[in-house]
Amino acid sequence: MDTEIEKQTGKPEKGRPKDAEGRKPEELRTYDLLDELGIAYERLDHEAAFTMEACEDIDRILGVEMCKNLFLCNAQKTDFYLLMMPGKKIFKTKFLSKQIGSSRLSFADEGHMKEYLGLAPGSASVLGLMNDRDKRVRLLIDEDVLKDEYIGCHPCVNTSSLRIRTKDIMDVFLKYVGHVPAIVELPWDC
Repeated sequence: MDTEIEKQTGKPEKGRPKDAEGRKPEELRTYDLLDELGIAYERLDHEAAFTMEACEDIDRILGVEMCKNLFLCNAQKTDFYLLMMPGKKIFKTKFLSKQIGSSRLSFADEGHMKEYLGLAPGSASVLGLMNDRDKRVRLLIDEDVLKDEYIGCHPCVNTSSLRIRTKDIMDVFLKYVGHVPAIVELPWDC
């Protein structure tokens, strides 16, 4: 029996959509950059996914666990962070705050997300760092994300999901956009 996502989407496709009609510019720019960098990816189009629960069928269809991407800031809203972590981990600020030396972390607002990453809520993704030309956002990656061969992420919109080799994100994409990640350790049970 097909799930609701499978009824809406079908199977993953390799590369960019054949037709750009109805696609947002930020999504198309993402495909342009991945193609320019020679990064292969599989794509699944679907209804908007705003939660990790909504991504469970996407995970299964793409054969990858979508990363939980949290856009965070300090209390003064002077330091901004994009945290990539396994979707099934529960986020507790105290474990991260100690490691990065920033107390009172909270979720950053929509305005800063749009300004620094060019993204709307629900679309946070490592790929949004292509829009952070001034390097205002510090990338934090939970070490468990790096253990998988592939990373699941959105192409700057939450109506498509991608499966990309972790090595391509780390060695090609991040090098190109000039972001050096800090690797953090977050516990599975808090």
